[in-house]
Amino acid sequence: MLEADDLSYLKAIALMGGCRGQVFVSSQTIADTLHTSPQTASRRLKALESQGLISRTMSPEGQHIHLTKQGEEELHREYMDYCRIFSEGNGVYALTGSVISGLGEGKYYMSLAGYRQQFGSLLGFEPYPGTLNIRLSPSSLPIRKKIDVLNWIRIKGFSADSRTFGDARCLPCRIGSVPCAIVIPGRTHYPDDIIEVIAPVALRRQLGVEDSDTVTVEVGS
Repeated sequence: MLEADDLSYLKAIALMGGCRGQVFVSSQTIADTLHTSPQTASRRLKALESQGLISRTMSPEGQHIHLTKQGEEELHREYMDYCRIFSEGNGVYALTGSVISGLGEGKYYMSLAGYRQQFGSLLGFEPYPGTLNIRLSPSSLPIRKKIDVLNWIRIKGFSADSRTFGDARCLPCRIGSVPCAIVIPGRTHYPDDIIEVIAPVALRRQLGVEDSDTVTVEVGS
């Protein structure tokens, strides 16, 4: 388990932009940020590197640092702990995960009038033809189970063009300020750690995300 000081260093590097790419950091700079000595800062950075939480490129002037995937996951675990603490009173559940490519079925099903009309009347928006697929982090799986008991909206199956399309259920949510909904088909090929999200816009383009990028889905008021 990480020490509190290690998390403070990861947070400081992330706030400098270390989740998006390499940032230039000197021991003195991060020492000033965390109110410690350059010697202590240097030891901490070496320890984080040895644990595989950061990657460093050294130069005479200082070092370029970015958080590894493992380092980001440690910060997300801490974030989810705070989400659980502060969600108890306001009924907000936060699910964090990584964007993945889907099977391509979402685009087809979201283009069917029988589904689109129901989503439009029940959610207040007609979905963009496609879904954002998210693989949940391990710390989000208990929350994923919690939202199963919430009031999901039923989407009724229908027949069209000599085919029968099954029921589905959806749950309103948001990613940032974008209104969305988690959709679960009656028959799904995905395991519990993957969710599909629909929205009135192309979420990948709207959010500027690609595969492996991290997003947080909020459910509740």
